[in-house]
Amino acid sequence: MGASRLGLWCLLLLFQAAFADFGMALGGKPKYGKDFTHFAYVNPHAPKRGMLTVPLTGSFDTLNPLTLKGSKEAGVSLLTLDTLLMQSEDEPFAAYGLIADDVVLADNGLAATFRIHPQARFHNGDRVSAHDVVYSFRTLTQDQAADPLYRFYWAGVAKVQALDERSVRFDFKEKNAELHLILGQLPVFSHKSFPQGLAAAGNVVPIGSGPYRLQRTVSGRMSEFVRDPAYWAQNLPTRRGMYNFDTIRFKYYQDETARVEALKAGEYDVIAENVARLWARAYPEKVLQKRGLVKNTFAHRNNAGMQGFVLNLRREALQDEALRRALVLSFDFESVNQLLFYGLYRRADSFFTNTELAATGLPEGDELRILRSVQADVPSDIFSTPAVMPPVIDPQLGVRPNLIRARDGLLAAGYVYREGYVTDAHGRRVGLELLLPGKAFERAAAKWQRDLAKIGITLQLRTTDAALFQKRLNDFDYDIALVGYGNSLSPGNEQFNYHSCAAARTAGSQNYAGICDPAVEKILPYFLNPRDRDELVAASRALDRILRRKHMIVPNWYADRHRMIYRADLRQPETLPLYYQGLTWAIQTWWR
Repeated sequence: MGASRLGLWCLLLLFQAAFADFGMALGGKPKYGKDFTHFAYVNPHAPKRGMLTVPLTGSFDTLNPLTLKGSKEAGVSLLTLDTLLMQSEDEPFAAYGLIADDVVLADNGLAATFRIHPQARFHNGDRVSAHDVVYSFRTLTQDQAADPLYRFYWAGVAKVQALDERSVRFDFKEKNAELHLILGQLPVFSHKSFPQGLAAAGNVVPIGSGPYRLQRTVSGRMSEFVRDPAYWAQNLPTRRGMYNFDTIRFKYYQDETARVEALKAGEYDVIAENVARLWARAYPEKVLQKRGLVKNTFAHRNNAGMQGFVLNLRREALQDEALRRALVLSFDFESVNQLLFYGLYRRADSFFTNTELAATGLPEGDELRILRSVQADVPSDIFSTPAVMPPVIDPQLGVRPNLIRARDGLLAAGYVYREGYVTDAHGRRVGLELLLPGKAFERAAAKWQRDLAKIGITLQLRTTDAALFQKRLNDFDYDIALVGYGNSLSPGNEQFNYHSCAAARTAGSQNYAGICDPAVEKILPYFLNPRDRDELVAASRALDRILRRKHMIVPNWYADRHRMIYRADLRQPETLPLYYQGLTWAIQTWWR
């Protein structure tokens, strides 16, 4: 879910879905038509052999990826659970058949019927039936032990029913431009998976139908999957040339240093290096050559979304906009990027960074119309001032002018600077805690910590392991936390999970900031049923403009290339996909 979701849009009355033998596209014909044999970014003749070992940071304490509790093992979801449809990675708005070999949208747009592929089989040998699809959907949306993400994601479904063994119908509460397609992301598992419910199955592997089976695990440190030689979908166009390793092993490392040294020691085969310092300094060319390793970058066109230090508005202190402005002003991205990241990053500036969905300049056209409709609920200056951009640090003067602006803003709002500390109207010192999931971000955060201290704000850094970090996120137990908002090129239902009042009150949701705003509540429905693509873009810009105006996140950075190191005997397809994640791409399409 999240960044990997389909997020497709359509204009139900003016556009028609073009159906091919294996999929559909909206607003025109799909790239892959009736002669579709494989995606262009795979090698259909790739040999299937050997083992691929990949590293992950952290650990896991549950093999069930569907529950809210616990730190999840990564491979079960990725490798053992097929979905109804599959999105191609070289088209932003096209989905093709996997478990479902056809989808029919009702004439009135209020229902969709999925037909199950007659050859679809679970790992226990049972046919995948419409009953299993219904069971999967109801388990994920009605079982209180399930991750609440699913309930928000498919909240527009009024009813689901099996029409026969191979046909399942979803009825919608109202017209929703993308719902029939994001339902295609439903992971389907056997109705025999959790006879006592998810709460009693915290470490139970669901019975799936994917290309691999879980073979063994080692106490939160390793998991190993073997390719199913009888995999039912291996010759489908959406699977040909994919999943080419006989065995895939995930090795979990508690910190970055251990992971880096493990690569040099030959403990795994490929890494997508997201830490700029390590990319620049930790992999000497002579060491890589000696170990038979290749260092390379691969371009992508992903929506960068937003990564940053989110400010939890549930905290009394952070409900003050003056304090939030000061926190944003005080972050010195330019120095961090040059000194710590070797200039490898760009500044995230929107919740839809690097896309046409980002608000720019003054509102106009449909965006202005949408904002006018919520005029009573937004600050008046939102119409007369350009969209908020992250502050820029003067290359000559450094962060000092920004710190002075931050301090002056606090003093004007009634804060008092006394004996090196800022106090609020009640005489309380301003002190906050930043929650981090690992040591990789500590140096960047420490620079922010030192600069905040110069204006009298105390920032404590709290680094935890992955499991505790996720638990505290789920419980909203933080002042500030490092998070990411993943977005597609066509945002939809997930915006409710990010920004709605209901999500703000629901433990485990991704409304990290705790935002509950009347204007946002009125704009969110546009993402369910936009009139057309232009209105979806306008609604995204309006939402983005309002969110950025609230100064509820300190924007971090993003990269427009995947940085990867891998064994020289690993091969990649000649054609790159457009929208992909580096490590997943290696797992799905590379070969030895």
